[in-house]
Amino acid sequence: MNKWIRNSIIVLVVAVLGFVGFRLFSGGGDAQAQGRPGQQADTEIESFTNVFRGDLSAGATAAGQLIAQREADLALQTSGTVAAVNAQAGDSVKAGDVLVVLDTTSLERAVLEAEQAVAVQEQNLAKLNLPAADYDIASAEAALASAQAALDDLLAGPSESDIAASEANLNAARADLGSASSRYSEVAAGGSTDEILLAEKQLSDAEAAYKLAEEAHRATYQCTWNSETNQFDCDPTSDDPDARANAQQALANLRLAEERLSNLQPGASNSSVAAQGSNVQARRAALDAAEARHQKLLAGATSDQIAAAEANVAQAQATLSNLQDGPSNTAITRQEVALETAKINLERAQYNLAKAVLTAPFDGIVTQVNVTPGEIGTGIVMSLIDMNSLEVELNVDEIDIGLVSVGQDATITFDAYRGVELLGGIVSIAPVNTANATGTVNYKVNIALEETDIELLNGLTAEARLLTSQVEGALLVSNRAIRADRNAGLFYVDRVTGTDEEGEPILEEVEVTIGLRDSANTQILSGLNDGDEVAIGYIPPPTINIGGPGDDD
Repeated sequence: MNKWIRNSIIVLVVAVLGFVGFRLFSGGGDAQAQGRPGQQADTEIESFTNVFRGDLSAGATAAGQLIAQREADLALQTSGTVAAVNAQAGDSVKAGDVLVVLDTTSLERAVLEAEQAVAVQEQNLAKLNLPAADYDIASAEAALASAQAALDDLLAGPSESDIAASEANLNAARADLGSASSRYSEVAAGGSTDEILLAEKQLSDAEAAYKLAEEAHRATYQCTWNSETNQFDCDPTSDDPDARANAQQALANLRLAEERLSNLQPGASNSSVAAQGSNVQARRAALDAAEARHQKLLAGATSDQIAAAEANVAQAQATLSNLQDGPSNTAITRQEVALETAKINLERAQYNLAKAVLTAPFDGIVTQVNVTPGEIGTGIVMSLIDMNSLEVELNVDEIDIGLVSVGQDATITFDAYRGVELLGGIVSIAPVNTANATGTVNYKVNIALEETDIELLNGLTAEARLLTSQVEGALLVSNRAIRADRNAGLFYVDRVTGTDEEGEPILEEVEVTIGLRDSANTQILSGLNDGDEVAIGYIPPPTINIGGPGDDD
């Protein structure tokens, strides 16, 4: 065995034997030394107190802050140029007061346009429900008849008159092409002497005929003598239509005779030849087109043409039926949807306009303003607090939370107002706990204060005593008189049972059952009676057992 350990054991045994010998000597040779009931204790007693009847209020204490329950950062729901700011920090406002206003020119215009759209859709719905006018029905009937006739014509194919007219147009196109080809040949080759002489005579006759026709035409004018100009003023719109037609035809004959003579002259211009060649090409294209139309007419209508004609008939029939029978449920529903859509657009425009005005959501005091007129307002522009909603927010330990309930009374003190106690009541207990960095679990408990003249400020540090329970006429004893055995969960007091020969008190250790307790006293449920005297500050000496003869150890 280690020498140091052996020496330590020897010292400890010597010390114990010395203490035991001392106790045997002073205790008259008793083998068990302790503070025994009915004898004076060796430990000094601090004082004595009596068991008494009284009222007791148990409670718990907790710290917290005075916090406003209604506090808001107010933000604009849309951005825009700020037109007015109606409150500054420190101002008191009422619920509904206008705080900030944006420029609403474009928003008001959007509302006006949406209102007009609603009015139009309402008129359309009202018009849809009106009976059709006679002229509308007559027009629809005529349109249906026309569409049906067109379809019938397509289904029946071309008539003899249509074919004859098409053939006549085709023959005329062929004749025009032949005439154009002849003139081109004349221009290109030049005319003979006899042809030129004949053309010159025809031109002279055409000139004479045009002169006579023009004079006859002018003779039909209504004219008056103008003495200022020394000539006749004639109204050109008062001439005879027949005379005007004769003059126009004579002029056309004259131009044709001039062209013919020009074409017959030797060495006709290249431009004349080119012009006649272009005329031949144009007449040939016209003939090709006439032949294509004629062939198309003989082939009859295509399936696409018949389908389009049938669709026109169906549309015309539906239009007439709608006018005669009134609008269908589908048409009415469609128009009602259009009206409802217009109303929704109006509500949206009105909502956007309303968002341009920021109002106070509750009575309170403005704590901060973040915008000025002329700026672009967006986000949080103002902060508001309701000082009438101040409540003490406590963090109550989970050990005490089971003793707390809504409606219980409490007394509150503030560091800012030392010596002043305010009354309040528990109004809410948070159902979810919070844990701090040390692992302590707390529950938030809110206390509403009674009215007071003290100027309370948001954020004040507070301490509250929560009155968890109360008894009246209870048997009470000072907390200092009670000794607790934490391991066994038992409680004891030292009751005075009398005095010894020297007048010193004789103590008896009594086990008691306790109830409520406050900072000074504890309720006694059993073990003591009213008026009993107990010791305060007495600590019994430890019990040491010494083995004697016959012990196994």
